[in-house]
Amino acid sequence: MNRSDYRPFVPAPDESNIAGETPRAHAQARLQNPRAQELFGTWAKLGAEPFKGITTDGRVQSGLFSLQAQEAPTAAMVEAVRGLLAHLSAAQRHAMCFPVDSELWRHWQNTELYVEHHGLRLDEVDDSIKHRVMAVLRATLSGKGYQVTRDVMRLNRFLGDLVGGPAVLGEWAYIFCLFGTPSDSEPWGWQLFGHHLSLNCFVLGHQMVLTPCFFGAEPNYADVGPFAGTRLFEDEERAGLALMRSFSPEQQERAIVAHSMMGGDLPAGRRHFADNLHLGGAYQDNRIVPYEGLRASTLSALQRRDLLDLVAAYVAPLPDGPRAARLAEVEQHLAETHFCWIGGFAELSPFYYRIQSPVIFIEFDHHTGVFLTNAEPAKFHVHTIVRTPNGNDYGIDLLRLHYRHAAHHRHE
Repeated sequence: MNRSDYRPFVPAPDESNIAGETPRAHAQARLQNPRAQELFGTWAKLGAEPFKGITTDGRVQSGLFSLQAQEAPTAAMVEAVRGLLAHLSAAQRHAMCFPVDSELWRHWQNTELYVEHHGLRLDEVDDSIKHRVMAVLRATLSGKGYQVTRDVMRLNRFLGDLVGGPAVLGEWAYIFCLFGTPSDSEPWGWQLFGHHLSLNCFVLGHQMVLTPCFFGAEPNYADVGPFAGTRLFEDEERAGLALMRSFSPEQQERAIVAHSMMGGDLPAGRRHFADNLHLGGAYQDNRIVPYEGLRASTLSALQRRDLLDLVAAYVAPLPDGPRAARLAEVEQHLAETHFCWIGGFAELSPFYYRIQSPVIFIEFDHHTGVFLTNAEPAKFHVHTIVRTPNGNDYGIDLLRLHYRHAAHHRHE
């Protein structure tokens, strides 16, 4: 990629240039865009639906998830959150804290706009609070997970510098929320979201759910400035492409949903102006996504191992115990897992792929430009997402099981 590919997006005549504006002023201007209005209207309708979870046919498979100890670092997480709470004002705690079963879990989005008005905005608090929020993430995530999160935030600032809008596209332009009361035994969790980032962490005892987990970057590496050398999504891109290339011609034919990412043989309505080819993005908690592509039960032992290795790259943000449990869960349902592909698989070709089973939903997508000028999908704009289908995003199925089985809830 040449630096000429970084030419910034030029706002339409009815939009204000982001340079020199305050974030809120810019947001108000951008929110008047007709496409933005269409998107947010759709989100409002989807957010009002009762939660079901992603399914293949509208019916939730039951009995997939269970209460179990996974050696999550709960004590360290609780300590870090209490340290954060102790340094907040009453107003800040009020803005940040919600019941564990709050509908606001589902109100995350990955634009740069001020669409949501709840939570603690990190670009509006002092450095000591920022550091304490990051301490919560450091206590929760694996070293890799924390690094990826910070790199997404840094590349967001790199993009802001690139297009002349660091006040809007900033390193700290993110919202942090706390759900429930931090506890070693009772359910609680936290959420961090903003442009190209959404982490939803539900905790119950020593068990964790970290979905939806959305990471993205435009561009996905920085070549100059304070974050020069930062790169993201190389493993997910390389391993996905290697797996696709390992298939026989017959297997590749079954895996491919469409050869074109923009039109041609791409199914009508498959591409969305905001989500591109992603099906599991913001406010898609209840989406029906039928299985497509190649079933893992038809793969060789080596190909199944490579598929599991690819899944491992996406669950790497989890700490050791929950990560091992998650991989075991995926392996238990490996025969039902499907892998599908859109695009080419030459070295420079952009592509989309999805890994989907009863217990995991993973998407990788090369996107068109939003702030940059590429009208076609390009490898320097990437979105990835991991979800837990059949009702356990945000740990909702575990919360239901807890309410059903915990003695102090059975009599309420």
